[in-house]
Order: sequence, then C-alpha cells, then structure tokens
Amino acid sequence: MTTRTMTTRTMTIRTMAVASALALVTGAGPAEAQAPNSVPTPESVLGHPVGADFELATYETSIEYFERLAAASDRLELREVGRSSFGRPVYLALISSAENLANLDRHREIAQRLAHPRGLTDEEARQLAAEGKALVWVDGGLHASEVAHAQHTIQLAYDLVTGDADPEIAAILDNVIFMLWPSINPDGQSLIVDWYRSNLGTPYEVAPAPFLYQKYVGHDNNRDGYMINQIESRYTTRVARQWEPHILYNHHQSSPFPTRIWIPPFAEPISPHVHPLMWRMVNLIGMAMSQGLEERGQRGATHMGTGFDNWYPGFMDHAHNFHNVVSFLTETALYRYATPGFYTIGDFPASERDLRPESLYSSPWEGGWWRLRDAVDYMLTASISVLDVAAKYKTDLLYNRYQAGRDIIAQYEEGPPYAYFVPQEQRDPVAAVELLRRLAFNGIEIDQLARAVNHQGLDHPAGTWVIRMDQEFANFVRQLFVLQEYPDLREYPEGPPDQPYDVSGWTLPVQMGVRVIEAASPLGAEVRDALEPLSGEALAWDAAVEDAAPFDAPIGVGFDSHPVAAAIVPPAGRVTGGGSALVVDPAQNNAFKAVNRAWATGARVSWVPGRTGADGEPGTGGRYAISGLPGEAQIVRDLGLQATRGSGGENLRPPRIGLYRPWSPSSDEGWTRWTLERYGFDFASLYNADVLAGDLDSRYDVIIMADMSRGQIVDGFAKGSVPPRYEGGIGPDGIRELDAFVRGGGTLVTLNRSSMFAIEALHLPVRNVVAGLSRQDYFQSGSIVELLVDPSHPVMAGMPERAAVVVGQSPVFTTEEEFEGRVMARYETEGSPLISGYLLGAEHLAGYAAAVDVAHGEGRVVLLGMRPQWRGQPFGNFRILFNAALYGRELADATPESSDFWTAPEETEDEGEPGGGGS
Repeated sequence: MTTRTMTTRTMTIRTMAVASALALVTGAGPAEAQAPNSVPTPESVLGHPVGADFELATYETSIEYFERLAAASDRLELREVGRSSFGRPVYLALISSAENLANLDRHREIAQRLAHPRGLTDEEARQLAAEGKALVWVDGGLHASEVAHAQHTIQLAYDLVTGDADPEIAAILDNVIFMLWPSINPDGQSLIVDWYRSNLGTPYEVAPAPFLYQKYVGHDNNRDGYMINQIESRYTTRVARQWEPHILYNHHQSSPFPTRIWIPPFAEPISPHVHPLMWRMVNLIGMAMSQGLEERGQRGATHMGTGFDNWYPGFMDHAHNFHNVVSFLTETALYRYATPGFYTIGDFPASERDLRPESLYSSPWEGGWWRLRDAVDYMLTASISVLDVAAKYKTDLLYNRYQAGRDIIAQYEEGPPYAYFVPQEQRDPVAAVELLRRLAFNGIEIDQLARAVNHQGLDHPAGTWVIRMDQEFANFVRQLFVLQEYPDLREYPEGPPDQPYDVSGWTLPVQMGVRVIEAASPLGAEVRDALEPLSGEALAWDAAVEDAAPFDAPIGVGFDSHPVAAAIVPPAGRVTGGGSALVVDPAQNNAFKAVNRAWATGARVSWVPGRTGADGEPGTGGRYAISGLPGEAQIVRDLGLQATRGSGGENLRPPRIGLYRPWSPSSDEGWTRWTLERYGFDFASLYNADVLAGDLDSRYDVIIMADMSRGQIVDGFAKGSVPPRYEGGIGPDGIRELDAFVRGGGTLVTLNRSSMFAIEALHLPVRNVVAGLSRQDYFQSGSIVELLVDPSHPVMAGMPERAAVVVGQSPVFTTEEEFEGRVMARYETEGSPLISGYLLGAEHLAGYAAAVDVAHGEGRVVLLGMRPQWRGQPFGNFRILFNAALYGRELADATPESSDFWTAPEETEDEGEPGGGGS
C-alpha cells in the first residue's frame, strides 16, 4: 500500500493542524472553550478537541472529564462499577433526563421484570413496556489500539447532555436511559495513549505496541464473553445482568478496506439459538445507522455479506444475544492512532477502484484524508442512530424483550432438551463447578437435587446439579452445550469453504471434560419436587473482589463473590487408603495447585509412573506423590481433592520454567501466562534478550513457547518499524541457543504452530503432514476433535484414553527415520475425529500423531499439535500444559524411550509434499 502519512516533523505543522481541527469542530477559538451554560466542553479538560490530529486522551483524563460533566449536569450520573486488571476504577455513565435519572430504580426494576417474564401476562408486560424506558448500552470498546471509540464517548456524552434543543436528542433523553461506558478496557486505553505519545514526532510515531493492551490476553478480550475469565469480562457481564439493557452496542475499528464503516446485518452463518426478534432488530438498527450516515454525507458505509459472521458466542457483544439483548458491533475504519493518513484510488484493491455503487455499499468512499476525527464522527452518527431507534421504538423494544423470554420458556416446556443433569462425580469434580459457576454468573438458574431421583431410567443421586431449560436465558446454555455443526458454505460451487471469522466449535462440557446428561423427556413430578434452587441475595455482589483466585483457592474469587455461584461447591475433598505420601491424580487440575503449594512450602514431590501399554494399547497414567505438606488436610478440603495415600516415587525438584514472550505480542502467550498463574506455577517471562544471552541451561529446565508463528519467534518486528530495542526476534543466534539448551538436557515445549518452528529450526526428524495441502483438500478452524492418548507418558498423565482436544491451524505429525522418542497422542486410523465444529479432509489425519516427545541430544522437544489452554477454556486439556511444564530432566529420564502405542501410517507418493498452508 502506498498510503501517505501526515508527518510530525515540526511543531508548527502539528499546531496548525490542531488549530484547524479546533475551528472545524467547535467553531470557536480557545477563548470560547468553556460553554456558556457552565457545562464543561471536552476541550476545556482535555486541552484539545476530541479527535484532534496527534492527540489522544488517556483513560484518566477521560474520567476527569466525565466527573466534571456529572458535577455540572443533572442529566449524567457517574457510577464506579469495578476495578480493572491493573486496578483502575471502572465507571459507567448514566445519561437521560433529570426525571428519568431520579427514577432509575423503577426503570431498572421494569427492565428486570420484562427480562425475567415468568408470571407476567401479555397485558401486564404491555403496561410495563409503555411505562419503562429503553436501556441502551454503548461502550468505548475493548481493543485499545482501535483508539477512536474511547475518544468518541467523551464527545457523545457532551452532545447528549447539552443537546436538548435538538428534537432528536430531546426525544432520546425522554425515552432512553443511556448506559455509556467511557471505556471497558481502561488499562489498554492508557497504555496505548502513553505508547503513542512516547513515539510522537519520531520515526516510530505509528509503531505497533510491543505489549498486549490487556494484562493477559490483548485482542482476545473480545473472545471471553461466556467464559468470563478476565476481570473486564466479569464486570461488564455483572452490569449487564444487573441492568438488563435492551440494546448493547460494542464499538470496534477495522472496517474492510476501503469501506469506512461496517454495520449489520452480519454475514452467514449466524448462531441458530438466538430468538429471531433479536436478529430482526439488529438488522433494523444497522439500516438506521446507514441511513443516518448517508443523511450526514458520511460515505463508505457497508453491510458485508462475508467476513463478520455471528457464529462464535464468545464475543463480548454476541454472548448477550442469547440473553435476549439486541447486541451487535460495528467496525469503523482505522488508520493508526491519531496520525492522519491519505489514500488515493491507487491504494484501493483493483476490484474497488471503479467506485461502483452496490446494493449494500451505495456511496463508495472515494479516498482522501482519513483522520481520527473522521472515525469519531462516524461513530457519533452510529451511536446517535442507535439511540434514535431506541427512542422511536421504545415500547416495542421493551415488549419484545418480554416476548422473547416468554417464547423461550414455552419452547423448552414443550420440547427437548428439558434439562441437563450435571453429576458431582466427575473425573475432575472442580471442573464441573467451574462450568456451573460461569453459567450462574451469566444469569442461568441452577438447581440441585435434594434427594436421589430416577429419570429416563437413570439414577441421579442427591447433590446432582440440574439446569432446567424452561427459563428465559436457556438458549445461552443450549448454544454452549450442543455439538456445533458448522455449515458447509462455499465461496463458489465446489470451491473452498467460507472460513469462519473466528472458531467453529467450542462445546463447553466437552472442552472442560464435564459429564452432562441431557433430559430428552419432560421432568416428572418426582424430579421437580426434589429440585432446590441455588440462590443468594440480590445481584449486589462486591465489585472489588473480582480478581482471579490465588492458586490455593479452588475457583476464582470473582465467582466466589457472586451470590448464586458461591452456592455451587465441589464435593468435599477426601483421602482414602494408607501410606506416607498424599498421592494426587493429574486428572484433577487442582492436583497441580497442590503440587505447586507443596514446593512453595518446602514439601517433597515425587513421581509415581504409570504402566506402558502393549500391543498398541495405551498404558496407565502416572501420579504425583506429596510428602511433608503443611496443613495437608486443609488443602485437600480447600481444593476439593479426591486423593489417596501411598508411597512416593522418583523425587522431583521444582523445574525452572521460562515462558517465551515475544515483543510482537501474542494473546496465546498471555493465555498461557494466565493459566499457569491460576495454578501456582513459578515461571519467568523469557524475552528475546534472555534467549540471546545464552547459557539457558543454567537458568531454565523447561522453556514453553505458546501458539505463535515462526515470524513472531524468529523475525519479530521488522527493523525500523518499532524503536530499536523492540526490533527483531530471536534470529539465528537465538535458534542456536535454544538448540544448545535442548541438546544439553533441557525441555522445549511448543504449543500448536510453534511446533512447526521447532521442527524446522532444530531440524527434528518430524514432519507436518498437512503443510502441503490446499484449502480445497484440508481445512480446519478452531474445532474440537478426538484423539487416542497414551496416558502412560507423563505429559499425558491424567488424560482419558480417548480425549477431546481443541485444535486450530494445528500441525499433524509423522516421524522420520532418525526419530527417537514417543508419540503421546494420535488420530484414529478410520473415520473423522471431529466432535464439534468444522473439518474438511479428515482422511489426511488418519493414523497420524498429534503430540510427540522428541529426543534431541540429551534433552527433549515436546511438540503439541493442539491448543491445551485455548482462551482459558479447555479445562479438560489444561493438564497437558501443566504436565509439560513439569517435564524437566528428572521426569524425562524416568520416561521409557519408546512404546508400541503408535505406528506411522504408510504414505502415498503425493503426501507430504511442500506447499501452501494447511489451514
């Protein structure tokens, strides 16, 4: 692209640009910065107009403005609703008429009553809909490098508070209670603004940030909508369930070039378990936004038929569609931060240069300057359009919320699934609690059997959890529990499949290794009489205790603080048998909390190996034995451990673990860091300089590389694209140091795509058999598949012999003649391994390996062709990562070099040829 950037070589250029923008935006000079009615203008606090070239407001400055605005106006109320991952206070601004704000409790009560319609008649609901106000959520976004949305909220608040002379704004204030989030990622907003300011006026003015803009997961903070692992996800979900808004609008920036804003309707496929009224209103709002943009001469709005689908329910906005909230996002065009960019027709793709109007792109953008203020203005129009629709269709919105909930209750009263039974007895009992607590936090009602019952010929003991489906948010459960069958949509007949925008399969009980029993027939009187609802006090749990759990707690503190989730507890921990050591099964993730707690307190940990299988069968899994653990009984109770007593085995020292952390930031590295921290692993972040310093074996026993490309690892940021200290990756010198580390006895653990890096860089006798296949022959994107696993290998200890694992852009392995080591997991030789999602070309996986332990010199390389910690979701796979992190020299030396678990398939001549990427 030949995009030209306005440079910042002199202060004169910047001063002229700011002065020009000030005049255009306010029609006033600096002397008129304060509004005559004593309501402060944004520039009076920010020091510049919103959207001025080269200027961005930090979160702190933004909140200072909102505080000033709240103090000056009776149309805005500011409430603290939580704390961010780095401890910043998080605020929600409520904007409406003074009368509406004085009656907030009543309007929230109406919203709650219509959202939970059991016991209401249609006539009562219509009366409430007429009385109530539309609650509309608009936020300043999650993706902090998309800077405009958190700037536009400042101007939007001012325009609404001072705009009642405009009939459109007056109607909004009368009919809408506006829930405006200045930002839902405060940490990221300030981190990115500080980064931009540090480079302003230098050659690195528009350089990408060398860090994640959320403490752990960066861009994936918009992929945590149902798991709510991150603090930001929890406080937004908590507010949504406390207020039950009718519309939720989440701003983003990344419109498909050269369009200027992407707005609904969404592309196919859409989720099948959303009430159709939600889709209809999303589409209506999308068209209203495009109309508003055209009326204001803002060209380039599009509704894309491809690209942004609404299949994956993990998006922060989409998760609420299953709660009967009209939820959606838009994508406004982005250049880079607050620096303007200039585009010519020559920058456009060839297919877009004729500027031909299309049905859903009727006024093509013709190029020219694109400034931050342009993006802000498009967002202002879109937000006002949403509020205008809410004001005009207020009664319909409220009644439709009731109607959707009423219909869903009736649907599951009359047809299956009628309920889900979740037994307390599980391979990992705490995993079931983790699952259910997340559902409860998301507003799902959960019961527990007070006594044993029989349903459909199956006995369910007392204590079994039951999710009744005759509840208004039941589609949320349905969407998470069913096996996904991604439709076979082709780009053209017989062509490659349309690639999902995100993942295609996520079935939560399968990922988490939780046994769930579906009730295909109605619950009889015996079952219903035995149900006791789990309940707590009203939704007023403490917003200050949402941080993630310390590793000696069974589940997250944020879930403990929820009144219903706190009532969901695992079976009491217990110890059976005799012997001097506490033996814990790695099938329970909390076993690793116990192991790490033992090392932290000076106790002894040893390894009790399993038995290697014979005749191609998997063996039995090993276990960890702990001796001398202070407060052992209390830890067993606290962690819900189901342990035995026995004798110890091979003594293990706590391994020195390094987690590679590139300057080209990786969300998967962040998820790996988050997962390891949650379970008490002691590890260090390993940066490029640490690798290049050499002598790795003196500092580390195990080095972990999360799912990332070879380019991120070896090349990193290109020279000149970022300040010099952040340039490059580990390069050839770093590869040599990693090779020396492994050859000297260290263990390198590679997750998913980083395994391909290791194979190439260390010249391992392993090959990725799908690397040469085209998308027409092989395609998989974020699915759950079944593997045959050898649990006798320490890395697979605790896994079932047939295991569900998450894959996505994953390599598939075979071994070469020089190979020494063991295959730990493989695909079945016949049939498709797909459990949930989408997979094209299953025959290319048949019999091949998915996890390989490769001997390399005196050390090991653990190649995992899977994503065991994917977005903090597959609790059933976490133990693979945890075992691998503990797979240092002592554990590796105790592992047999070979087994007959796997035999390489015979290959045809055309298999394995180099070519394009497999996924």
